Amino acid sequence: VCFTILLFFSSRRRHTRLQGDWSSDMCSSDLTQVFGKVGFVPQLPPPLKMPVGQLLGFAAAVCGTDAERMHALARRLGLDVGSILARPFNRLSGGMKQKLLIAIALGRDTELLVMDEPAANLDPEARHIFFNLLAERLGSTTMIISSHRLDEVASLVNRVVEMDTGRIVLDDRVAEESRFSALFEVHLTLARADAAIARTLGSWQFADRRAGVEWHGTVSGADRLRFLGMVARYVGLLSRIEMHEVDAAVVLQ
Repeated sequence: VCFTILLFFSSRRRHTRLQGDWSSDMCSSDLTQVFGKVGFVPQLPPPLKMPVGQLLGFAAAVCGTDAERMHALARRLGLDVGSILARPFNRLSGGMKQKLLIAIALGRDTELLVMDEPAANLDPEARHIFFNLLAERLGSTTMIISSHRLDEVASLVNRVVEMDTGRIVLDDRVAEESRFSALFEVHLTLARADAAIARTLGSWQFADRRAGVEWHGTVSGADRLRFLGMVARYVGLLSRIEMHEVDAAVVLQ
């Protein structure tokens, strides 16, 4: 079973539309303008054999930016590009490839960022810096992020879509006033007892209050959407669900 969470941040609270129309006979200047507004970070790096320096020069030329911007971003992520300019891209480590791809994507004036598990292969310090880099762009860039770690990006997004084997099981908007430090008390009533959901709720530290049919527990604000996505997989078993914010000092009786 494969679960994917798509996380969105729209800087404009409306549909993002890039200027111009796409056609097969667009001139190179038009393409450069489009590529300069779109950044993409793949989960799996392409098997490129070109040297790092050539790759950065090519990427900068294609999107009409300065390669030094990409160098600077790579350095912030802990990658000394100057020492690997002659090394083929496919000879880099997984973490080095990811840092370079992030630097290439962010090293332009993007209006749209599309990222597939962008923090994969990053060390903890680089992950922290990467999410800070994204936070710096919240006012100007629309982002689409595929991730299994909602906790890492919860403070960045205002919409969450969860997919289960190609089917949308959750599509929820996150209000700006949502407090991820909040605590939510949750009451679940099932149509019948079920071993699978019992194990899952148990992993969330929920208490069985009536023969596997009634469950009580708490969920942090940062985990609220992930919890709802989990519950959505058992929607056929749900009779009732209540969730309300409580004082973090309150302990369930």
